[in-house]
Amino acid sequence: MTTSHNPNPRFFIAFLPPAEIDTFATTIIQELGSRYQTRTAKAPPHITLQPPFEWPVNALPALESSLRAFVQTQSPVPISLSGFGAFSPRVLYIKVLKTPELLQLQASLMQHLEDTLGIVDLKNKRRGYSPHMTLASRNLNPHTFEEAWMDLQKREANFEFTSDRLTLLIHQGHRWENQQDFSLAEHGF
Repeated sequence: MTTSHNPNPRFFIAFLPPAEIDTFATTIIQELGSRYQTRTAKAPPHITLQPPFEWPVNALPALESSLRAFVQTQSPVPISLSGFGAFSPRVLYIKVLKTPELLQLQASLMQHLEDTLGIVDLKNKRRGYSPHMTLASRNLNPHTFEEAWMDLQKREANFEFTSDRLTLLIHQGHRWENQQDFSLAEHGF
């Protein structure tokens, strides 16, 4: 467990993939960076469930307690990754299928955080949830975006796994680091 020197650091909540998928995504991130000088936010490959928000370090126990209570009501979630996608002209990613289980958990998590802690992401509420695993989101201009997107479209990415924990990540100045994992209940309510 790490803590930040910032009294109100940024956090986000995500599913982190198993090692095989982490390695696959990291390799593509590095290839795109090398070939097209793209980057991502300095975080491990992940599927965002709650976008970044500021939270006081001195209130971290309340956030962690709220997440512990939430996971006791949720079962592990099957995750399917299938192919690549783009939010033109800025983001390239691995597609995460919008399964009912994933959509339900994400909506429940956002509602739980709003109800218990007042954490609200208005932007995400307006546009809806688009699960994905980012491969490039920085240093993309229209030309490099098109080239990198054409490169990705020729490749395959098909993975399935069951995510059995949420991860709370904290921004530590220059990069995101794991703060704590929260195991989902074997049989949610």
